[in-house]
Amino acid sequence: MTLVSESPADLDKLTQRMRRRIVQMVYNAKSGHIGGSFSSTELLAVLYSKFLRHDPKNPTWHERDRFVMSKGHCTPVQYAVLAEFGYFPVEELDTFRQKGTRLQGHSVLGKPPGVDNSAGALGMGLSFGLGMRLAQRLQGLDDSRVWVLMGDGEQDEGQVWEAAMAAAHHEAEGLIAIIDRNGIQNDDFTKITMSSEPLDEKYRAFGWNVLSDLDGHDVKTVEQAYQWALDQRGGPVCLIFDTVKGKGVSFMEHNPAFHGAPPSDEEFEQAMKELGE
Repeated sequence: MTLVSESPADLDKLTQRMRRRIVQMVYNAKSGHIGGSFSSTELLAVLYSKFLRHDPKNPTWHERDRFVMSKGHCTPVQYAVLAEFGYFPVEELDTFRQKGTRLQGHSVLGKPPGVDNSAGALGMGLSFGLGMRLAQRLQGLDDSRVWVLMGDGEQDEGQVWEAAMAAAHHEAEGLIAIIDRNGIQNDDFTKITMSSEPLDEKYRAFGWNVLSDLDGHDVKTVEQAYQWALDQRGGPVCLIFDTVKGKGVSFMEHNPAFHGAPPSDEEFEQAMKELGE
């Protein structure tokens, strides 16, 4: 089991390395999703460092927690954190979206090791996660949990709410939904495209334990929220984090253009300069 006791300063350094690798991956491939990867960098850094029960040396460890990447287009952040924890060599990040790579543009089960679900069309991850959690319960894995990372844009999908209703009905304790609420989806700002707010009230109405209005870029806040989630009993948990799409690079922040666009040569140089060494 890998649980690393990282200080806030260490976690900040980890997130900075992850962001640099995300930019490099997408720039090399000339394709990929930087904005939503940046908005969830702290969320995954803290999860893998301090809360997720996992073992890079034994990725299929039966008693592990499962992590479901529902916003499956944001694989750059997922691959960055997996490489940091030794699931595969960091050098393999250079193969992102290349022919024959294991590091595809959307999540693929087992490619690379540590990826627990296949994703593509948005809205399916919560259903996957519920199925995993119910399977764990049937197998007596009461100490194992399923963490599902979703975007706020995918809350427009009906399947999300079917899964939310079913999770509450089955009292799926140990199912933890993490919502990266960055306010932007593929086409535009969510408030323009189709807002699902108020998300906190909706999840509570569906019978979930909810904690909202959380700073998703403050590692201490993220840590406290995850601990709160672990302490809840009797049903599923939803954590709603307020984040910034493109966080860390000035011209990418709050910019819908960087939902799925690679940086130009000049933008790459500027981004790497802002992210530092």
